[in-house]
Amino acid sequence: MNENKQVKLFFGVNFGLTLVMGVLMGIGYFLGRDISSFPAAQMLYPAAGVMAVLLAAREKEQKLPMKFFVTYFVVLALTVICAVLSIIIPLGNVIGVGEGWYVIQNYVFIVGGVAALVLLLLEKREIKEAAGLNFRGHQVKASFLIMLLFLLLYVVRLLLSYLLEGQIREFGSLFADPSLYIMLPVLVINYFLSYIIFFGEEYGWRYFLQPVLQKRFGLKGGVLLLGVIWGLWHLPINLFYYSPDTWLQSILIQIIACICYSVFFGFAYSRTGNIWTAVVLHYINNNVIAVLTGSADFGGRIYSWKDLLMVLIVNGIVYLPFLFTKEYKEEK
Repeated sequence: MNENKQVKLFFGVNFGLTLVMGVLMGIGYFLGRDISSFPAAQMLYPAAGVMAVLLAAREKEQKLPMKFFVTYFVVLALTVICAVLSIIIPLGNVIGVGEGWYVIQNYVFIVGGVAALVLLLLEKREIKEAAGLNFRGHQVKASFLIMLLFLLLYVVRLLLSYLLEGQIREFGSLFADPSLYIMLPVLVINYFLSYIIFFGEEYGWRYFLQPVLQKRFGLKGGVLLLGVIWGLWHLPINLFYYSPDTWLQSILIQIIACICYSVFFGFAYSRTGNIWTAVVLHYINNNVIAVLTGSADFGGRIYSWKDLLMVLIVNGIVYLPFLFTKEYKEEK
């Protein structure tokens, strides 16, 4: 299978699932159902596209981590079922518990994710390497330092946001709560229970699509275009979950944020050659704010044009300078 067919298959699986489930999410939203199961399910679609490509393009003698792949597809199927059932049979109407399917879905992520990880660890190194899933041999020290750098930049990003809002005292209060330092170790443990969600995106965007786009549009152009595609892929979530009342601002903020993250995540992946580095970065980005603020609810937000400008300024300052690192330097 040539590269063009591989790209078409990846987009067909990834965006096909996003489109179908996005329509169902919209129906659920207009029916007043709990649709919190849809965003997490959508995060699994990109990796499913990559696995479909690897399975379709492999040679007869080529071995892939099939047990990991099969377990991943089972997790995907169960999470999609939870999302669909959440609009057909709302558990709140049956057992009096809101977000019932979302809770069940989280158990699927935990059990299925741990099982998939164990099965992957038991595979031979060359089999993991054939699918770009090897844990070792890819500049482990560099990966660790990049994770620390991202944490530092995360704090810098928060500091800039609070400075621009004139709320520097509130920024200091984030780190004054003793419970923060209790929750940080929990954050590490939770990674192994929920990694599969963030792997779902990074395996698709960084491992598969980034090299393809950089080959065609250059190192800088490819990663910027990837950010735009990644941002637009969030469209159903922006429309029906993140911010239905200010959907246009939400979509534009999403695209800007994804372009900036794409630059740094792409830098990290290019520097280390390790997809798990990008998975950890994605996990940190989505979860540290919950530890700092005590809230992990991303739904029903109201965005202003000022918020869009803030995201553009802060994320641009923090992440876009990495476009000028050697990882994005074109060879003459």
